[in-house]
Amino acid sequence: MTETFTLAALWLALAVVSTIIANHLKMSMALVEICVGIAAGFVAERFIGPGALGADAPWLRFLAASGAVLLTFLAGAELEPVVLRAKWKEVTVVGLFSFAAPFLGCAAIAYYLMGWDPQASWLAGVALSTTSMAVVYAVMLETRFNRTEYGMGILGACFVTDLGTVIALGLIFAPFTYKTVVFVVVSALVIGMLPFLTRRISRRYAHRTAAIRAKWVLLVLFGLGALALWSGSEAVLPAYIAGMVLAGMACEDRLWVRRMRTLTIGFLTPFYFIRAGSLVSLPVVVGGPLVFLLLLGGKVASKIFGLYPVISQFRKERNERWYYTLLMSTGLTFGTISAIYGLSHGIVTREQYSFLVAVVIASAVVPTVIATMAFVPRHLMPPPAEAQIPQPAAVCAPELQTNGDGSGLADE
Repeated sequence: MTETFTLAALWLALAVVSTIIANHLKMSMALVEICVGIAAGFVAERFIGPGALGADAPWLRFLAASGAVLLTFLAGAELEPVVLRAKWKEVTVVGLFSFAAPFLGCAAIAYYLMGWDPQASWLAGVALSTTSMAVVYAVMLETRFNRTEYGMGILGACFVTDLGTVIALGLIFAPFTYKTVVFVVVSALVIGMLPFLTRRISRRYAHRTAAIRAKWVLLVLFGLGALALWSGSEAVLPAYIAGMVLAGMACEDRLWVRRMRTLTIGFLTPFYFIRAGSLVSLPVVVGGPLVFLLLLGGKVASKIFGLYPVISQFRKERNERWYYTLLMSTGLTFGTISAIYGLSHGIVTREQYSFLVAVVIASAVVPTVIATMAFVPRHLMPPPAEAQIPQPAAVCAPELQTNGDGSGLADE
């Protein structure tokens, strides 16, 4: 237990350092946590030995996975149904192009320019086709775009992109078994009943029993996550859909969302982002810079050339187009998941896996840094006190007063 507490203190120290650096550099905290994880992993392996940070400890992997699941759930809960219905065409078109362009482009680069076998090439296309919902949502929170129609359009397009990635991974590689049928049927039943059950529990117990809504949502997310992993899928997919179906309730009670966000951003996601960075092997990447640059350039270039003309049909202002395009060029969660799937099933070698993960993480950093430094559409950014879409009272209840850290002043 002493070792566990020591490792936890070390990782939270890295999280605090990341927050301080992000504050001074005016950069996304998620991106800084990834970079700090890369540096910490390299230093620990170089001077102490492999596994010194304990990134593969079961408890730490669980906390990191929980952070990804909850962050994905919150991203789904931020998608206002009213806005999505109004922007369905934009979300669908941008999301489909965001998936298809890098999927085909990166698979072609891996096969024709690097000589990877067909299966490994398709896996590279899948892993690099993603848009990082975790990174984009974290950036949306920090810029306050998550409460604007502009930011919701980006989050909706991210969902369509990652849905395409999951479907492609399943159709090309994952065997379709009875477990898949059980997962789909049970998930559909649970998610279909989730709004009704959540409202009943909230009306009966939310204002009498401490944090029962948080416990209920965690129960559902972890239960569906376990079922997803058992079936060969991933825990983050049902979490996002669960968040979407509860978006209406989240819109009505911003205090509850802020509490869930405080738990997620304040405690869980640092483990996820720092761990993702610590898994990168810098010697492997430095030893093959051409492969790394080809894959990274292929992902970003295919995203930009595939998306910019499409996004231009919906956003006319220059910074809006470039910021949208660059954020859609990021990758992390589903890209890493796809790479790990390929390695564990013998589709890619460990060297190929290292390059894919390095490119996925670099794609989370490079496009977002450029976007946040040069193309933020500040004219769309609401002031802190007004970071929400103006909505009729029947659609969205006004937010209750909160503390400066985003947590509520009163209990549920």
